[in-house]
Amino acid sequence: MGFFDGFPIVYVRDLPRSLAFYRDELGFDETYRHPPEGEPGFVALQLENMKLGLVVFAAPESFLGRTPGDGLRFELWLYCDDVDDEVQRLRGNGVTVLREPEDMPWGERLAYVADPDGNPVSLASKLG
Repeated sequence: MGFFDGFPIVYVRDLPRSLAFYRDELGFDETYRHPPEGEPGFVALQLENMKLGLVVFAAPESFLGRTPGDGLRFELWLYCDDVDDEVQRLRGNGVTVLREPEDMPWGERLAYVADPDGNPVSLASKLG
């Protein structure tokens, strides 16, 4: 397998409130936010070697055409060496592909597959 890193992403209704909870109540450190200025749509957190992402509720709708209310409970993000190869391998093993690989404006190639319950698993690799 070509995976080498990953982290869960939690869909949140109020990102500033959730960020305050994870950061201030649980001790996570903010390691990244997008966009870097203004109200973030995504925040990455880390506690020791544990990584966690928080993203606004609108994110799964824009990427997958689905909302957290229709069965999505979380998203697992996995980095891999080659998104296209992994999608091909997983599809060959009967895994449902939710979104074909494509280049994203933030510098990664991204695809989505589904776990057995239909939860999205993101497969990503750095561009260039």
